Amino acid sequence: MTTRKNAWGRWVTGLASSIERRNGVSLWRQIADRILQGIASGDFAENAALPPEVALAERYGVNRHTVRSAIAALVQEGVLKAEQGRGTFVLSRKRLSYPIGARTRFSTGLQGQTSERHIALLSSSTEPASRRIAEALGLAKGAAVIRLETRGEADGHAVSRATTWFDAKRFAGIEAAMAETGSITASLKRFGVNDYLRHSTVLSARHADADDLAALDLQPGAI
Repeated sequence: MTTRKNAWGRWVTGLASSIERRNGVSLWRQIADRILQGIASGDFAENAALPPEVALAERYGVNRHTVRSAIAALVQEGVLKAEQGRGTFVLSRKRLSYPIGARTRFSTGLQGQTSERHIALLSSSTEPASRRIAEALGLAKGAAVIRLETRGEADGHAVSRATTWFDAKRFAGIEAAMAETGSITASLKRFGVNDYLRHSTVLSARHADADDLAALDLQPGAI
């Protein structure tokens, strides 16, 4: 732990600022993540100017080019805003809360936080079920399943990406229903499923893969 002055001259106590290099993660992404941590902790206040590049470079023990790359990524992600002649500012970002329960639904989970919610169908395919998918759906290994790749959107912004499998025999044509309704719940109702429960939930975090980057408009290294 260290005690230091932050960008506004206030003494704060926290982890040492120097970056410990992580294998497989670009240094500029590590700096971007540290800036995000600073925003979350209040060290970098929303709507306030970010410290100059040279100050951030000294703070994190890297060169200005690395800091510049990190800032550019966060600008593209909508976290920061660069204003010529004034500096770079931390944007006030609306954080979404997504409660998970037995009857979690995308539309109702974000209700009251966003005015428009929609699930876009990115692609669909029919394929043989792997052992894991077959066990989850109560099917024989190799049985035909429909795979849907979808993106959750709220107020015009991509907020989630999902892969969903359905029994191809029971739900033949669900991809068309999904494309038309923009809702898993509404699509299932067309097949006589008026209610359903979540069997289990596993939460984890990882770096976005190529498909995540494209679907969610993220920068390489994002989590």
